Amino acid sequence: MKKAHRYNLGVIGNCHYMAYIDTQSSVSWMCWPSMDSSFVFGNLLDDVKGGNFQVLPLSRFHTEQRYVDNTAVLTTRFFCEDGSFEVIDFAPRFKRTDRYFKPMQFFRKIKYLSGKPRIKIICEPRGHYGETIPGNFTGSNHICFTGLHMPMRLTTNASKTYLLENREFFLTEDLYLILSGGEPFEAPLKDTFEEFLQRTILYWREWIKASYVPNIFQKEIIRSAITIKMHQFEDTGAILASGTTSLPEYPYSGRNWDYRYCWIRDSYFSLAAMNSLGHFDEAERYLHFIHNVTQDVAKLQPVYRLNGSTDITERIIPLKGYMNSDPVRIGNAAYFQKQYDSYGQVILSLLPLYLDERIINREKIRSLDIISELISEIKNCMDLPDAGIWEFRGKTAKHLETYIFHWAGAKAAMKIATHYNDGKLCQEASEVAKISEMNIEKCYSPENECYMSDQDLQYFDASAFLLIIMNYLNPEDERTHKHFQRLQKELLTPEGMIYRYRALDDFGETHATFLICTYWYIECLIVLGFLKEAYDSLKNVIQHSNHLGLLSEDLSSEDGGQWGNFPQNYSHVGLINTACRLARKQDLMVFE
Repeated sequence: MKKAHRYNLGVIGNCHYMAYIDTQSSVSWMCWPSMDSSFVFGNLLDDVKGGNFQVLPLSRFHTEQRYVDNTAVLTTRFFCEDGSFEVIDFAPRFKRTDRYFKPMQFFRKIKYLSGKPRIKIICEPRGHYGETIPGNFTGSNHICFTGLHMPMRLTTNASKTYLLENREFFLTEDLYLILSGGEPFEAPLKDTFEEFLQRTILYWREWIKASYVPNIFQKEIIRSAITIKMHQFEDTGAILASGTTSLPEYPYSGRNWDYRYCWIRDSYFSLAAMNSLGHFDEAERYLHFIHNVTQDVAKLQPVYRLNGSTDITERIIPLKGYMNSDPVRIGNAAYFQKQYDSYGQVILSLLPLYLDERIINREKIRSLDIISELISEIKNCMDLPDAGIWEFRGKTAKHLETYIFHWAGAKAAMKIATHYNDGKLCQEASEVAKISEMNIEKCYSPENECYMSDQDLQYFDASAFLLIIMNYLNPEDERTHKHFQRLQKELLTPEGMIYRYRALDDFGETHATFLICTYWYIECLIVLGFLKEAYDSLKNVIQHSNHLGLLSEDLSSEDGGQWGNFPQNYSHVGLINTACRLARKQDLMVFE
């Protein structure tokens, strides 16, 4: 049987940037100064124009890669014919004075272990998506790379001559390499590295200790929690969908998208995961982001840049693509689509600002006007078709999922209005909820005994699972079970994964299953009382993660291989939300 494809990559980050390191220590992807900027290392998408930062043995070798337990610190151990060594990579993050210290600095240590390994160190950054090859000059303890969009400096106790000439040498001592962007690194090298390493390890472990982690799938939940945390751009609070672009949903399919932005929809589900873990700081940061981008509700977009700006113009750039599967896109044309579900998702995201007792002086944060405006916008767009959750580019429809979030947003607005004794808003939201219900019911097909993708009853759609998860349908009703069974029949693969839909779209037939849809299916199993099946299904999903427990966006329906952008925040959010929902049920230990 063909071996399933896996992304052999680990990810480090500090809520300012992320770096992707493969099992041979190559920094395959790293964007600076922001996570949606050009890469400085990008051989993940082009082995010629992408540059590289790698520690490479000269003799035959194999490696073992792992995270330091409960952290985002990555180690890659090399076992060579002539000796052994370990590469330790991390992005510093810890509390210093009264703020979090998260510099734009990449810390790398080559730890000597045994023998006389011959190695060479490659450090070849690139700018402007591979179009700029920098010049360089050396100082007493550093190499400065010039001509990039910002100054970059590599400070090290390794030979600068060997580095610049890509010359091999014997490793006989520990070597330290700190790559800094913007301001130069001028602190003591070894002592600072070791201090920052220990403080970063302590930060992540304390953060995990402060998390609620149920008694099932703990290892997977912890890794997912750290991964989600790294996907928040803390400066603005925006939550990244993924740190990569153009990793294909399926080889040579053309379904290559840039996900380095903040989707309103994805972020709503991310907030639910953070709340399940007992973390509120991340949610509060995101709420500030939402506060800023919703100043003009009529211009609300489905997706924003990490700095909150609106223009995400999409273009194709001349890179080979992952495994030569082009095109490589930067930007995402979804930003100017009409996706009316965003209005309801914003209300659901803002709900804690009004009701959560952990926020002091809630009444000073904002008035109820924004909620009223969002309800009005839902009412205004109620009869308008949109691109839908799957962001179709060639067609629009009156989508079921949009009406689900109209309804859920209206219900949330009713809670807010009731809490603040705003009778007018409560009445308006109640009317919108009723109209939304009427439109949801127009998506029901008596013939199929199932809610379909839209009011034209075009196809079966995994987003219809949300009717059960979000408590629109009563789990005790026979109609609910028939709806679920029909979706299960039409969308479930023999391997236990769920397709988004089984219909031709802008790019033809889809060949990959979408992980978040599989989680929705499992959550339905839990709601409907099929706990053993849910447990087994979740266990099945987890086995498709890579060697470090990281999950992609899509899984191949043929061999279960990982495809799509990686790691996908949605996929780790889904794992946490599903596992926590399952853990709230009783007698789970019988499944162990």
